[in-house]
Amino acid sequence: MENKTRLERDRELIERRLQELMPRRDRLTEAMGYSLLAGGKRLRPVLTLEFCRACGGEDAPALDMGCGVEMLHTYSLIHDDLPAMDNDELRRGKPTNHVVYGEWMALLAGDALQAEAFSSVLCAPASAEARAEAARILAEAAGARGICGGQFLDLDGEGRRLSPEEITLLNRQKTGALLSAACRMGCVAASRPDLASAAGDYGQALGLAFQLRDDLLDEESTTEELGKPVGSDEKNAKATMLALYGAEQCRAMVREETERACRILEESFGSPGFLLWLTRELAERKN
Repeated sequence: MENKTRLERDRELIERRLQELMPRRDRLTEAMGYSLLAGGKRLRPVLTLEFCRACGGEDAPALDMGCGVEMLHTYSLIHDDLPAMDNDELRRGKPTNHVVYGEWMALLAGDALQAEAFSSVLCAPASAEARAEAARILAEAAGARGICGGQFLDLDGEGRRLSPEEITLLNRQKTGALLSAACRMGCVAASRPDLASAAGDYGQALGLAFQLRDDLLDEESTTEELGKPVGSDEKNAKATMLALYGAEQCRAMVREETERACRILEESFGSPGFLLWLTRELAERKN
């Protein structure tokens, strides 16, 4: 199957399952669905599916686990966009959740999506051991050593000159932790926890490249292309590698981390063609 077609089929599978898992019953579930079903790359559940396949597993457990990762990712975006945090009014080309539903509803929608994320993982059609391990991985990625810790470092670092090591830690937690968890959970879904460490290392390398590319796009792209405001890093005095090193060095770092991720795939997963293609595609993405 051609790689772009495979990616679209993965996304269609994920969209259908998210719709099934997120029925709209009232204003709260409407607000949850507004952000969850707004589209996007669906990169994290795609990675869960594809790492499960690379380990010889079936789609069903990985699909529900991956949808759980996407729910948790969406909760983090809703909260990151709030006025008390990044104060953004556009996400995926649409007004952000709090702009449409108000701040208190956005807070509750995010909180509820986080709970639904763990429900999706813990109800996946897998062994009790696999479900428990996947939930543990997701909890670690969600907390103080993951996206919450990363958002703290991001906000706390505004207006300050952080060291390269501090910015790397910020990126590893805010972006890399959930990407890494998605990959590890794919291995767990396939009952191959022995491969989860390598998958996690891949996810961290991909996460660093992804965040560096994000920083470049924030400076060089347009609001229409990205579906969210550009120039916000500079406006909010964010600590980024781009601010430290400039565009050319950041592009070189994207290439370096991308190739590191590809080496991990080749060494541990038998050179899975689709994942190698996806990794290099993300390094050149326009949104």
